[in-house]
Amino acid sequence: MQLDLNLLTALDALLEEGSVAGAADRLHLTAPAVSRALGRIRRVMGDEILVRTGRTMTPTPRALAVREQVHALVQQAQLVLSSEHDLDLTTLERTFTLKWHDAVVNTIGPDLLATVRAQAPGVRLRLLAEADADTDELRHGHVDLEIGSNPPASADIRHEIIANDRLVVAIGRDHPARTFTITNYVGAEHITVSRRGRLHDPIDDLLHARGLTRRVVATVPTVAAALRFVRRGDLVATVPERMTEAMTAELGLRLVPLPLEPISIPVIAAWHQRYDGDRAHTWLREQVRTAVHQAVDRPAAQHGRE
Repeated sequence: MQLDLNLLTALDALLEEGSVAGAADRLHLTAPAVSRALGRIRRVMGDEILVRTGRTMTPTPRALAVREQVHALVQQAQLVLSSEHDLDLTTLERTFTLKWHDAVVNTIGPDLLATVRAQAPGVRLRLLAEADADTDELRHGHVDLEIGSNPPASADIRHEIIANDRLVVAIGRDHPARTFTITNYVGAEHITVSRRGRLHDPIDDLLHARGLTRRVVATVPTVAAALRFVRRGDLVATVPERMTEAMTAELGLRLVPLPLEPISIPVIAAWHQRYDGDRAHTWLREQVRTAVHQAVDRPAAQHGRE
């Protein structure tokens, strides 16, 4: 059977965009051309792939089953066929999928996007929220770069500690405690951040070792949400310092030292080993590394601190 490998590129774009118009824009083709490609894909695969539901198109179970494999194949084909000459960012056309902690997105996302747009206008970024469970998306090629605080367990996943942050306590501007001791800390009502909805975290273990407990009244999935809860009343949240500094300043919150032994939080970038020799991916990692360093290494802001 003779296969047109251009159909893989079209299928990848269709599954990523979820529409003929979106795929056409991404591939710089006309909508009729992509529609014809979809028709050929349907005939080759014996499946509708995308079906119209109202004003949108929904992938079929077959499409969902092959989506990650198709994306990985397209990425690998780009590596095989890419020129050995220096990377030309001005003509680079690529979409990078990034799965990051929300504090990282809020802190470095805008600056990173500005840099990418200035250097490589044909590159697009897909920023995804962390999942509520560990996944194999790096291995399957569905995610290009993750940033978190835990090193990956798989040998085929590369990782680099690109910075270190530390935990501090975010409190409201008018919080009744003017000095924040361990007594103030355990006596406060806490809101914690957990993508899995856990009400207990390592801070509680440290307190338990001292014979202390704190009262956690709620947990939310993102740091941004936790800080908004803190803004509304006398709740407190334990958060990374440099990765939340801008958000806390915008919300008019104060950051005070955590009244426990210093707790360092690594900022870890992870990617699959298939991208070690990918010049575009290497360029992106360097931009991310620079953005993180600029956020973490800049002089500490004095606004809202004690």
